[in-house]
Parts: sequence; structure tokens; C-alpha cells
Amino acid sequence: MVTRAVPERNLQLLYSPQLEKLPWLVHAFSTRAGGVSRGYGGNALNLGFTKDDSPAAVERNRELLLKKLGVATGRKSWPLVTLRQIHSDIIHQVDGPSAHLLAGDGLITDTPGLLIAVQAADCIPVIVVDCKRRAVGVFHAGWRGTLKRIAQKGVGEMRKHFGCDPRDMVATIGPGIQACCYGVGEEVRTQFESQFAYGASLFREVKESDPVREKYPLLFLTARAPGHSELPIRIFLDLVEANRRQLMGAGLAKQNIDASAPCTACHTDMLFSFRGEKGITGRMMGVAGIRPK
Repeated sequence: MVTRAVPERNLQLLYSPQLEKLPWLVHAFSTRAGGVSRGYGGNALNLGFTKDDSPAAVERNRELLLKKLGVATGRKSWPLVTLRQIHSDIIHQVDGPSAHLLAGDGLITDTPGLLIAVQAADCIPVIVVDCKRRAVGVFHAGWRGTLKRIAQKGVGEMRKHFGCDPRDMVATIGPGIQACCYGVGEEVRTQFESQFAYGASLFREVKESDPVREKYPLLFLTARAPGHSELPIRIFLDLVEANRRQLMGAGLAKQNIDASAPCTACHTDMLFSFRGEKGITGRMMGVAGIRPK
């Protein structure tokens, strides 16, 4: 993943080197830097209409994003199509802005001059591109959407609507919370293991450490065999790998899937993270569009 900045505002975007090879494609993953929002540390590029930010600041941030992407000149800019995201597997095929905000978690298009986007602040944004038919899709994959196979179904919708061949498709998994930080409950693991043959491999267990317990083990003796109370086990989910496996299952070649983006919770200096910032955070976007010929 490559980062570039606009010097006068330090507006930073992340780009996939794989997708940058396509001259007809506009794409990026936003970061938190270079906006006008004040509620998230100052000069934040919050792109979601959150309760802690003003609508005017969000609209200005979106204008700055479009300008940086080169799809806004003067008073004219490409339409930006977004969603009311509901952690679903609902995907909309669009050819222009809708009269009302669509509910769902995926957008696909083959219409030039249109920018489609999903928002995220820990959930995984995924961009899928058909290099031959010039079609694009963006998908919002939290654990619920991933469980419902949003990325895999997105490839299927692109095949259905545009005649795409997965052998011609490339994908980039954007910044999201990764296996190092994404602790979940046993009920989430149970659901994944019931739906995917490889479900168990998506999780790792870590026994919580306790320096006091390690130094004074006799203080923690119990009547239970083997004589000590057990430290709790934490479970971590690898959402990136889960979505990579789904894209491969849909027919994309392993080498055509870029999963090099950073973890949001590890990099709150650069990225918004709902967990890392205890719910008080902005929203980033994963965006894609097709340049007119």
C-alpha cells in the first residue's frame, strides 16, 4: 500500500500499487489526515456524518477528497455514491446517484464518471476491479458482512450484471482492524466455524498474562484441580484472511489480491479506529471509479 500527501493540507491517501497500473481507474483509501474536522484531533478527514462532527465539515472533507482524486474541477465533480451501511450482504448495482440513500454494504458499477464508496473505521473495505470489462465494486466487510460472504457475493454480482470473469479481476483489501487487535467472543468463532470449512484457521487464542499472578502464584490457589484458577483466553479473528479466502473462493487468483494495508487499531495516528478510539472516531472511505474514455 502506497501513501501520498497533498503538501498544502497534508491530505494523505492510500493506494494499491496493483490498482495503480490501471490508467482508467480512480481508487483510494482515505486516512484521517488533511481535513477540516476538529472533533477527532484537529484537521481530521472525517468522511462520515457522525454525531461528533458537523455536516458542513464532512461535506468539505468530501470535496477535498474528490479534488485530491482529480475528479472535481471547478464547480463540476463526479457524483459520489455512498450507502447507509447495515452490516449486510446487500449489494446495489448503480449507474448514477440515487434519489435517496441506499441501504446495504456493497456497490458495483461499470458507468464511467461515477465514484462509488464504502465507509469504515475498523471494518474491512474491499475494492474489486475487472481489468478487461472496466467494472468496479466496493464492499464493506465487518464480521457480520464477512460471515454473510459480502466479498464473495460481490464478485458474483459483478459476474451477473457485467459478465465479469474472475480470472480478469484484481482486488485490494483496505485498512481495517487485523488479527493482532480484533478480539471477539466465542459466539463469533462458533458462527464462522459453522459456515466455513476453514473457519477455525481464522482464529487464534491468547492467554491473558498477569505479572502479579506469575510472581505470586500461591495467592491464586483454588480448590479446583489442578489447584490454580485459569487465566481467561482471548480470541482474535483475522478478517483480512477471511475476505482473502472468500475472494479466492470466488475465483480470483491469489497473486491478484493485495492485502498489505495497515491495521487501523495499531495506527490511530494515521487511521480512524472505532475500537482503538473507544467509539469516538471518524470514518474513512474506500472509493473506486472509472474514467470516461
